[in-house]
Amino acid sequence: MKQVKYSIIVFVVAILTNGCGIYNFTGGNPGTAETFQVNYFQNYASQSPGSTFEPGMDRDFTLALQDRIQNQSSLTLVNNGTADLLYEGEIVEYRISPMTATAAQNAAQNRLTIGVKVRFYNNTKEDADFDQRFSFFFDYPAAQQLAAVKTEAHDIIFERITQDIFNASLADW
Repeated sequence: MKQVKYSIIVFVVAILTNGCGIYNFTGGNPGTAETFQVNYFQNYASQSPGSTFEPGMDRDFTLALQDRIQNQSSLTLVNNGTADLLYEGEIVEYRISPMTATAAQNAAQNRLTIGVKVRFYNNTKEDADFDQRFSFFFDYPAAQQLAAVKTEAHDIIFERITQDIFNASLADW
């Protein structure tokens, strides 16, 4: 009887560990890729009508995307131009716009929107390449200045955009 229970437990454990081999907790599937490179994202937001230039955001976004890929995959970051996966692009929008109004026709809420254009090249699987725009927003009370919520806004927006880029490039759902 103990022999049968032991055999069943070993069988179940073998099935579970074998079955989980193709999945991971982040959903990322780099295939045969081992390395990635994120080129510096230039800030061209001021070239878009209604957008403004935010100093330092280009560096912050580039680092946020590198961190996202490193934290959610087993890929190694390289900067030598020979990466299996290459991310490049530019920040194309940084816009503040009123969202809701009060009875006195004043803004009650503002929205910060950031847009990023990304070109992704997969040197191990060419049909996975894309050139796509990603954007997200953060709403805040109009009575507050952007400077008071900028750090929180950037963190939330960068988290969403970098996750969307990660999903588009590495998630095979």
